[in-house]
Amino acid sequence: MSSRGVAILGSTGSIGTTALRVLARQSERFHVAALTAFSNAALLAEQAARFTPSYVGLVHNGQEEHPGWGAGVGCLIDAATHADADIVLNAVVGAAGLDATLAALERGKRVALANKESLVMGGSLVTTAAREGGGELVPVDSEHSAILQCLAGRPTAEVRRLVITASGGPFRKWSARELEQATLADALQHPTWRMGRKITVDSATLANKALEVIEAHFLFGLPYDRIEVVVHPQSVVHSFVEFIDGSVLAQLGVPSMELPVLYALSYPDRLSDTGVPPFDAVELSPLTFEKVRSTEFPALGLGTEAGRRGGAAPAVFNAANEQAVAYFLEGAIRFGDIPRAIESALGKFADAPADSRDAIFEADASARRHVQELYRC
Repeated sequence: MSSRGVAILGSTGSIGTTALRVLARQSERFHVAALTAFSNAALLAEQAARFTPSYVGLVHNGQEEHPGWGAGVGCLIDAATHADADIVLNAVVGAAGLDATLAALERGKRVALANKESLVMGGSLVTTAAREGGGELVPVDSEHSAILQCLAGRPTAEVRRLVITASGGPFRKWSARELEQATLADALQHPTWRMGRKITVDSATLANKALEVIEAHFLFGLPYDRIEVVVHPQSVVHSFVEFIDGSVLAQLGVPSMELPVLYALSYPDRLSDTGVPPFDAVELSPLTFEKVRSTEFPALGLGTEAGRRGGAAPAVFNAANEQAVAYFLEGAIRFGDIPRAIESALGKFADAPADSRDAIFEADASARRHVQELYRC
């Protein structure tokens, strides 16, 4: 059996380090072909020394500190199109991941997608690139991995609806008044998952669920009125699929990203030696479900409506959210300012042109500038 090369974009982040743990246990089937990171040169150097990839790239300061490495945003595309890479695991955070996704799909590679923004910003561009280039898109997010497993190749015509689960984040029971006073430290205390700072804040606002709804629309071809979100605090049921006969399939598992990462690499096959403890239904019980409190968490509704609107609206939603979250992480704005910034940007730029890659990035830039001007940070 030949070993398949894996390029990891964003190897020093939460998903990237998880993927390397998975690959270390599956060294007979996979090898690390390329690694890129945003700025953590020290950790990237450790990873490169251990896994000896054919290509290493650092987005910031790579040329100066490591002359043998690729440097700048272009290193993402270099890694994604590297001849030794059969699979590209895109774990880059934010809009920077879109071009790498497109480049890999155009070269006919499998993209194990953890970069939600690729589909949120350029869903039609991505699906077209996969179709015309012969590439393959396999989701890494636990929710979309769950849906993929439940569908098991069944046609969309047999599906009544998809139900995406949400942990509810650290503020699941907070009132609107309490949310206005929420601090960064509060927002980063996720109850079930350990993730990067940006996505942890997205989980706290439920903006991440809006991104996942848009992503599910493009991955599985269902309209938005057949994609729902339900709060499931235990994060054990990762998603449901309801079929037209009323049957409902759910995918369950301990809250570990190692399982969906491995499945994205091995799909449609399943491999052993995951490093994840066996599932214990009694230990993980009880499993409970709640409605989303839409008034307290408006980002979900704003993002879902942006998806329905189509065009540039999803890109504007994503860009405004990214900029607002960046300011919140810096301590420049309050938690409640995040959805307010998103709503303001959508009100101004949702109908911007979106007929090309450049038009989408212009809408993205306009939304970011708007948030910057809104708070004058």
